[in-house]
Amino acid sequence: MSGKSIRMERIIDRNSGRAVIVPVDHGITMGPIQGLVDMKATIDKVSQGGATAVVMHKGVVPYGHRSFGRDIGLIVHLSASTSLSPDPNSKVIVTTVEEAIKMGADAVSIHVNIGASTEPDMLRDFGQVARECNEWGMPLMVMLYPRGKDIKNNYDVDLLKQCARAGMELGADIVKTSYTGDIDTFREVVKGAIIPVLIAGGPKMDSDRDLLQMVKDSIEAGGSGVSIGRNIFQHRNVTGITRAVTEVVLHDASVDEALKLLE
Repeated sequence: MSGKSIRMERIIDRNSGRAVIVPVDHGITMGPIQGLVDMKATIDKVSQGGATAVVMHKGVVPYGHRSFGRDIGLIVHLSASTSLSPDPNSKVIVTTVEEAIKMGADAVSIHVNIGASTEPDMLRDFGQVARECNEWGMPLMVMLYPRGKDIKNNYDVDLLKQCARAGMELGADIVKTSYTGDIDTFREVVKGAIIPVLIAGGPKMDSDRDLLQMVKDSIEAGGSGVSIGRNIFQHRNVTGITRAVTEVVLHDASVDEALKLLE
């Protein structure tokens, strides 16, 4: 097996071939929001819930990852911007693949906004990171979204298809993007991407049922799991909602079965 294959098994469930990833990298973008103050407690809760991996920036790793000895994959995020920037859609590389390796990362991730004014710079960085990942045998997850002043609908299926395909074309091993809103159109995104596609959680959902239904539908469409942040780490029951999502993604539970885990 290659280094990439071995590391991929640390972030993706080997039985189902799917992943439940919880990004907790929002602190640099939004500050110490609810759920991201006591990092050890948050990571412990999602670990207990069965998440396969977490995404965090390099500075957080010593304060949050595997602090209670539970086995959960570590994905170090390499790119960043803040909500105070004149252009928050412009992401820059702030960490290297080599740094992530030294910290014990199982994978790395970057964020690219297709349609942003600095898209060419982000694509160039994507290409460089992909080359380094291939050299080191490091899995690469790329978060790709259609965002920019001329993007009218961030959930347009054609735009999301292009984002997901761009990830595959430039060497990503996993693509994370938004859910289109229905099974048939998301199936087009998955089919065109070829590599595994994870859905983002997006803004806070109205209800647990809505969140779990979106997750269930994405799996039915051929998706390979989720990378959900605020809808998990800001939930009233972090462990419970993680476990509910995990049951749907990894064990094909129904929405009603998953909801019982929150009672």
